[in-house]
Amino acid sequence: MSERLHRVAVLVLEGAKPLDVGIPAQVFTTRASMPYEVRVCGAAPGLVTGGDGLSYHVAHGLEALEWADIVFLPGYRHPDRDDPPAAVVEALLAAHARGARLAAISTGAFALAPTGLLDGKRATTHWHYTRALAQRYPLIRVDENVLFVDEGEVLTSAGAASGIDLCLHILRGDLGIAAANHAARRLVAAPYRSGGQAQYVPRSVPEPLGERFAAVREWALHRLNEPLSLDLLAQRATVSPRTFSRRFVEDTGYTPMQWVMRARIDVARELLERSERSVEQIAADVGLGTGANLRLHFQRILGTTPSEYRRTFAGTED
Repeated sequence: MSERLHRVAVLVLEGAKPLDVGIPAQVFTTRASMPYEVRVCGAAPGLVTGGDGLSYHVAHGLEALEWADIVFLPGYRHPDRDDPPAAVVEALLAAHARGARLAAISTGAFALAPTGLLDGKRATTHWHYTRALAQRYPLIRVDENVLFVDEGEVLTSAGAASGIDLCLHILRGDLGIAAANHAARRLVAAPYRSGGQAQYVPRSVPEPLGERFAAVREWALHRLNEPLSLDLLAQRATVSPRTFSRRFVEDTGYTPMQWVMRARIDVARELLERSERSVEQIAADVGLGTGANLRLHFQRILGTTPSEYRRTFAGTED
């Protein structure tokens, strides 16, 4: 990890939603365990009228985008009829060309879309606006059923709370899972919700299984070193395996066994970062049996080896 602080710009546009602005500003606030520097900016320095009765006094203008490594675009009111200023679009394109990542929270995707950087890529936004985004920008592959989408250089997320998930996802990539979990505890947030987890959209028929399924996932997280099967999880939820599988995919974006495997790999990641246990010992700790099995699934899911991951992230959290 570079000694230089990671530079984060939060771009506040007219009608900006307060939660969307506050999430990246708070998540990436500079502290010993968070080597980031945050600048809140606007199209120009000064007062920006926000949504929900709030306004923002920003100290920086678009020059902050020339400085930033990652630019957050918080959601704003009436995105389907208010285009961002041309200067904002040009500044975003220049930041991208210089290598900065661009991350939209909720309706901030409507400020990112005019750059053309989402064309041909998957993206999401708040469920209420997914149809409007798809109609207005038909080259974007809009996915209305996910919390966030990471396309590498451009990232998008759903409603405000999923902005936390996106920020924690970025932290996991930058600093490792231990630092992301530390930040989640500080925020009193769920440490991990996958980007593929479904948005909470209205359903025509209420299905009161959400809390029960969440309890089963919590139960499983404390037993990852034990054998966990579809039948066992469904029995715990007191539903049939078929119903459990269908609802689990709707809730998380993964099959039950895919979710269990990713949970095991996440625990293995934290043990690699924060302990000196061998790969063989960690494989046993997380229920994968052998080091060879852990290496196989680690490579498949993360595209790297446990040893390389440990070299990259061990000791990054203060």
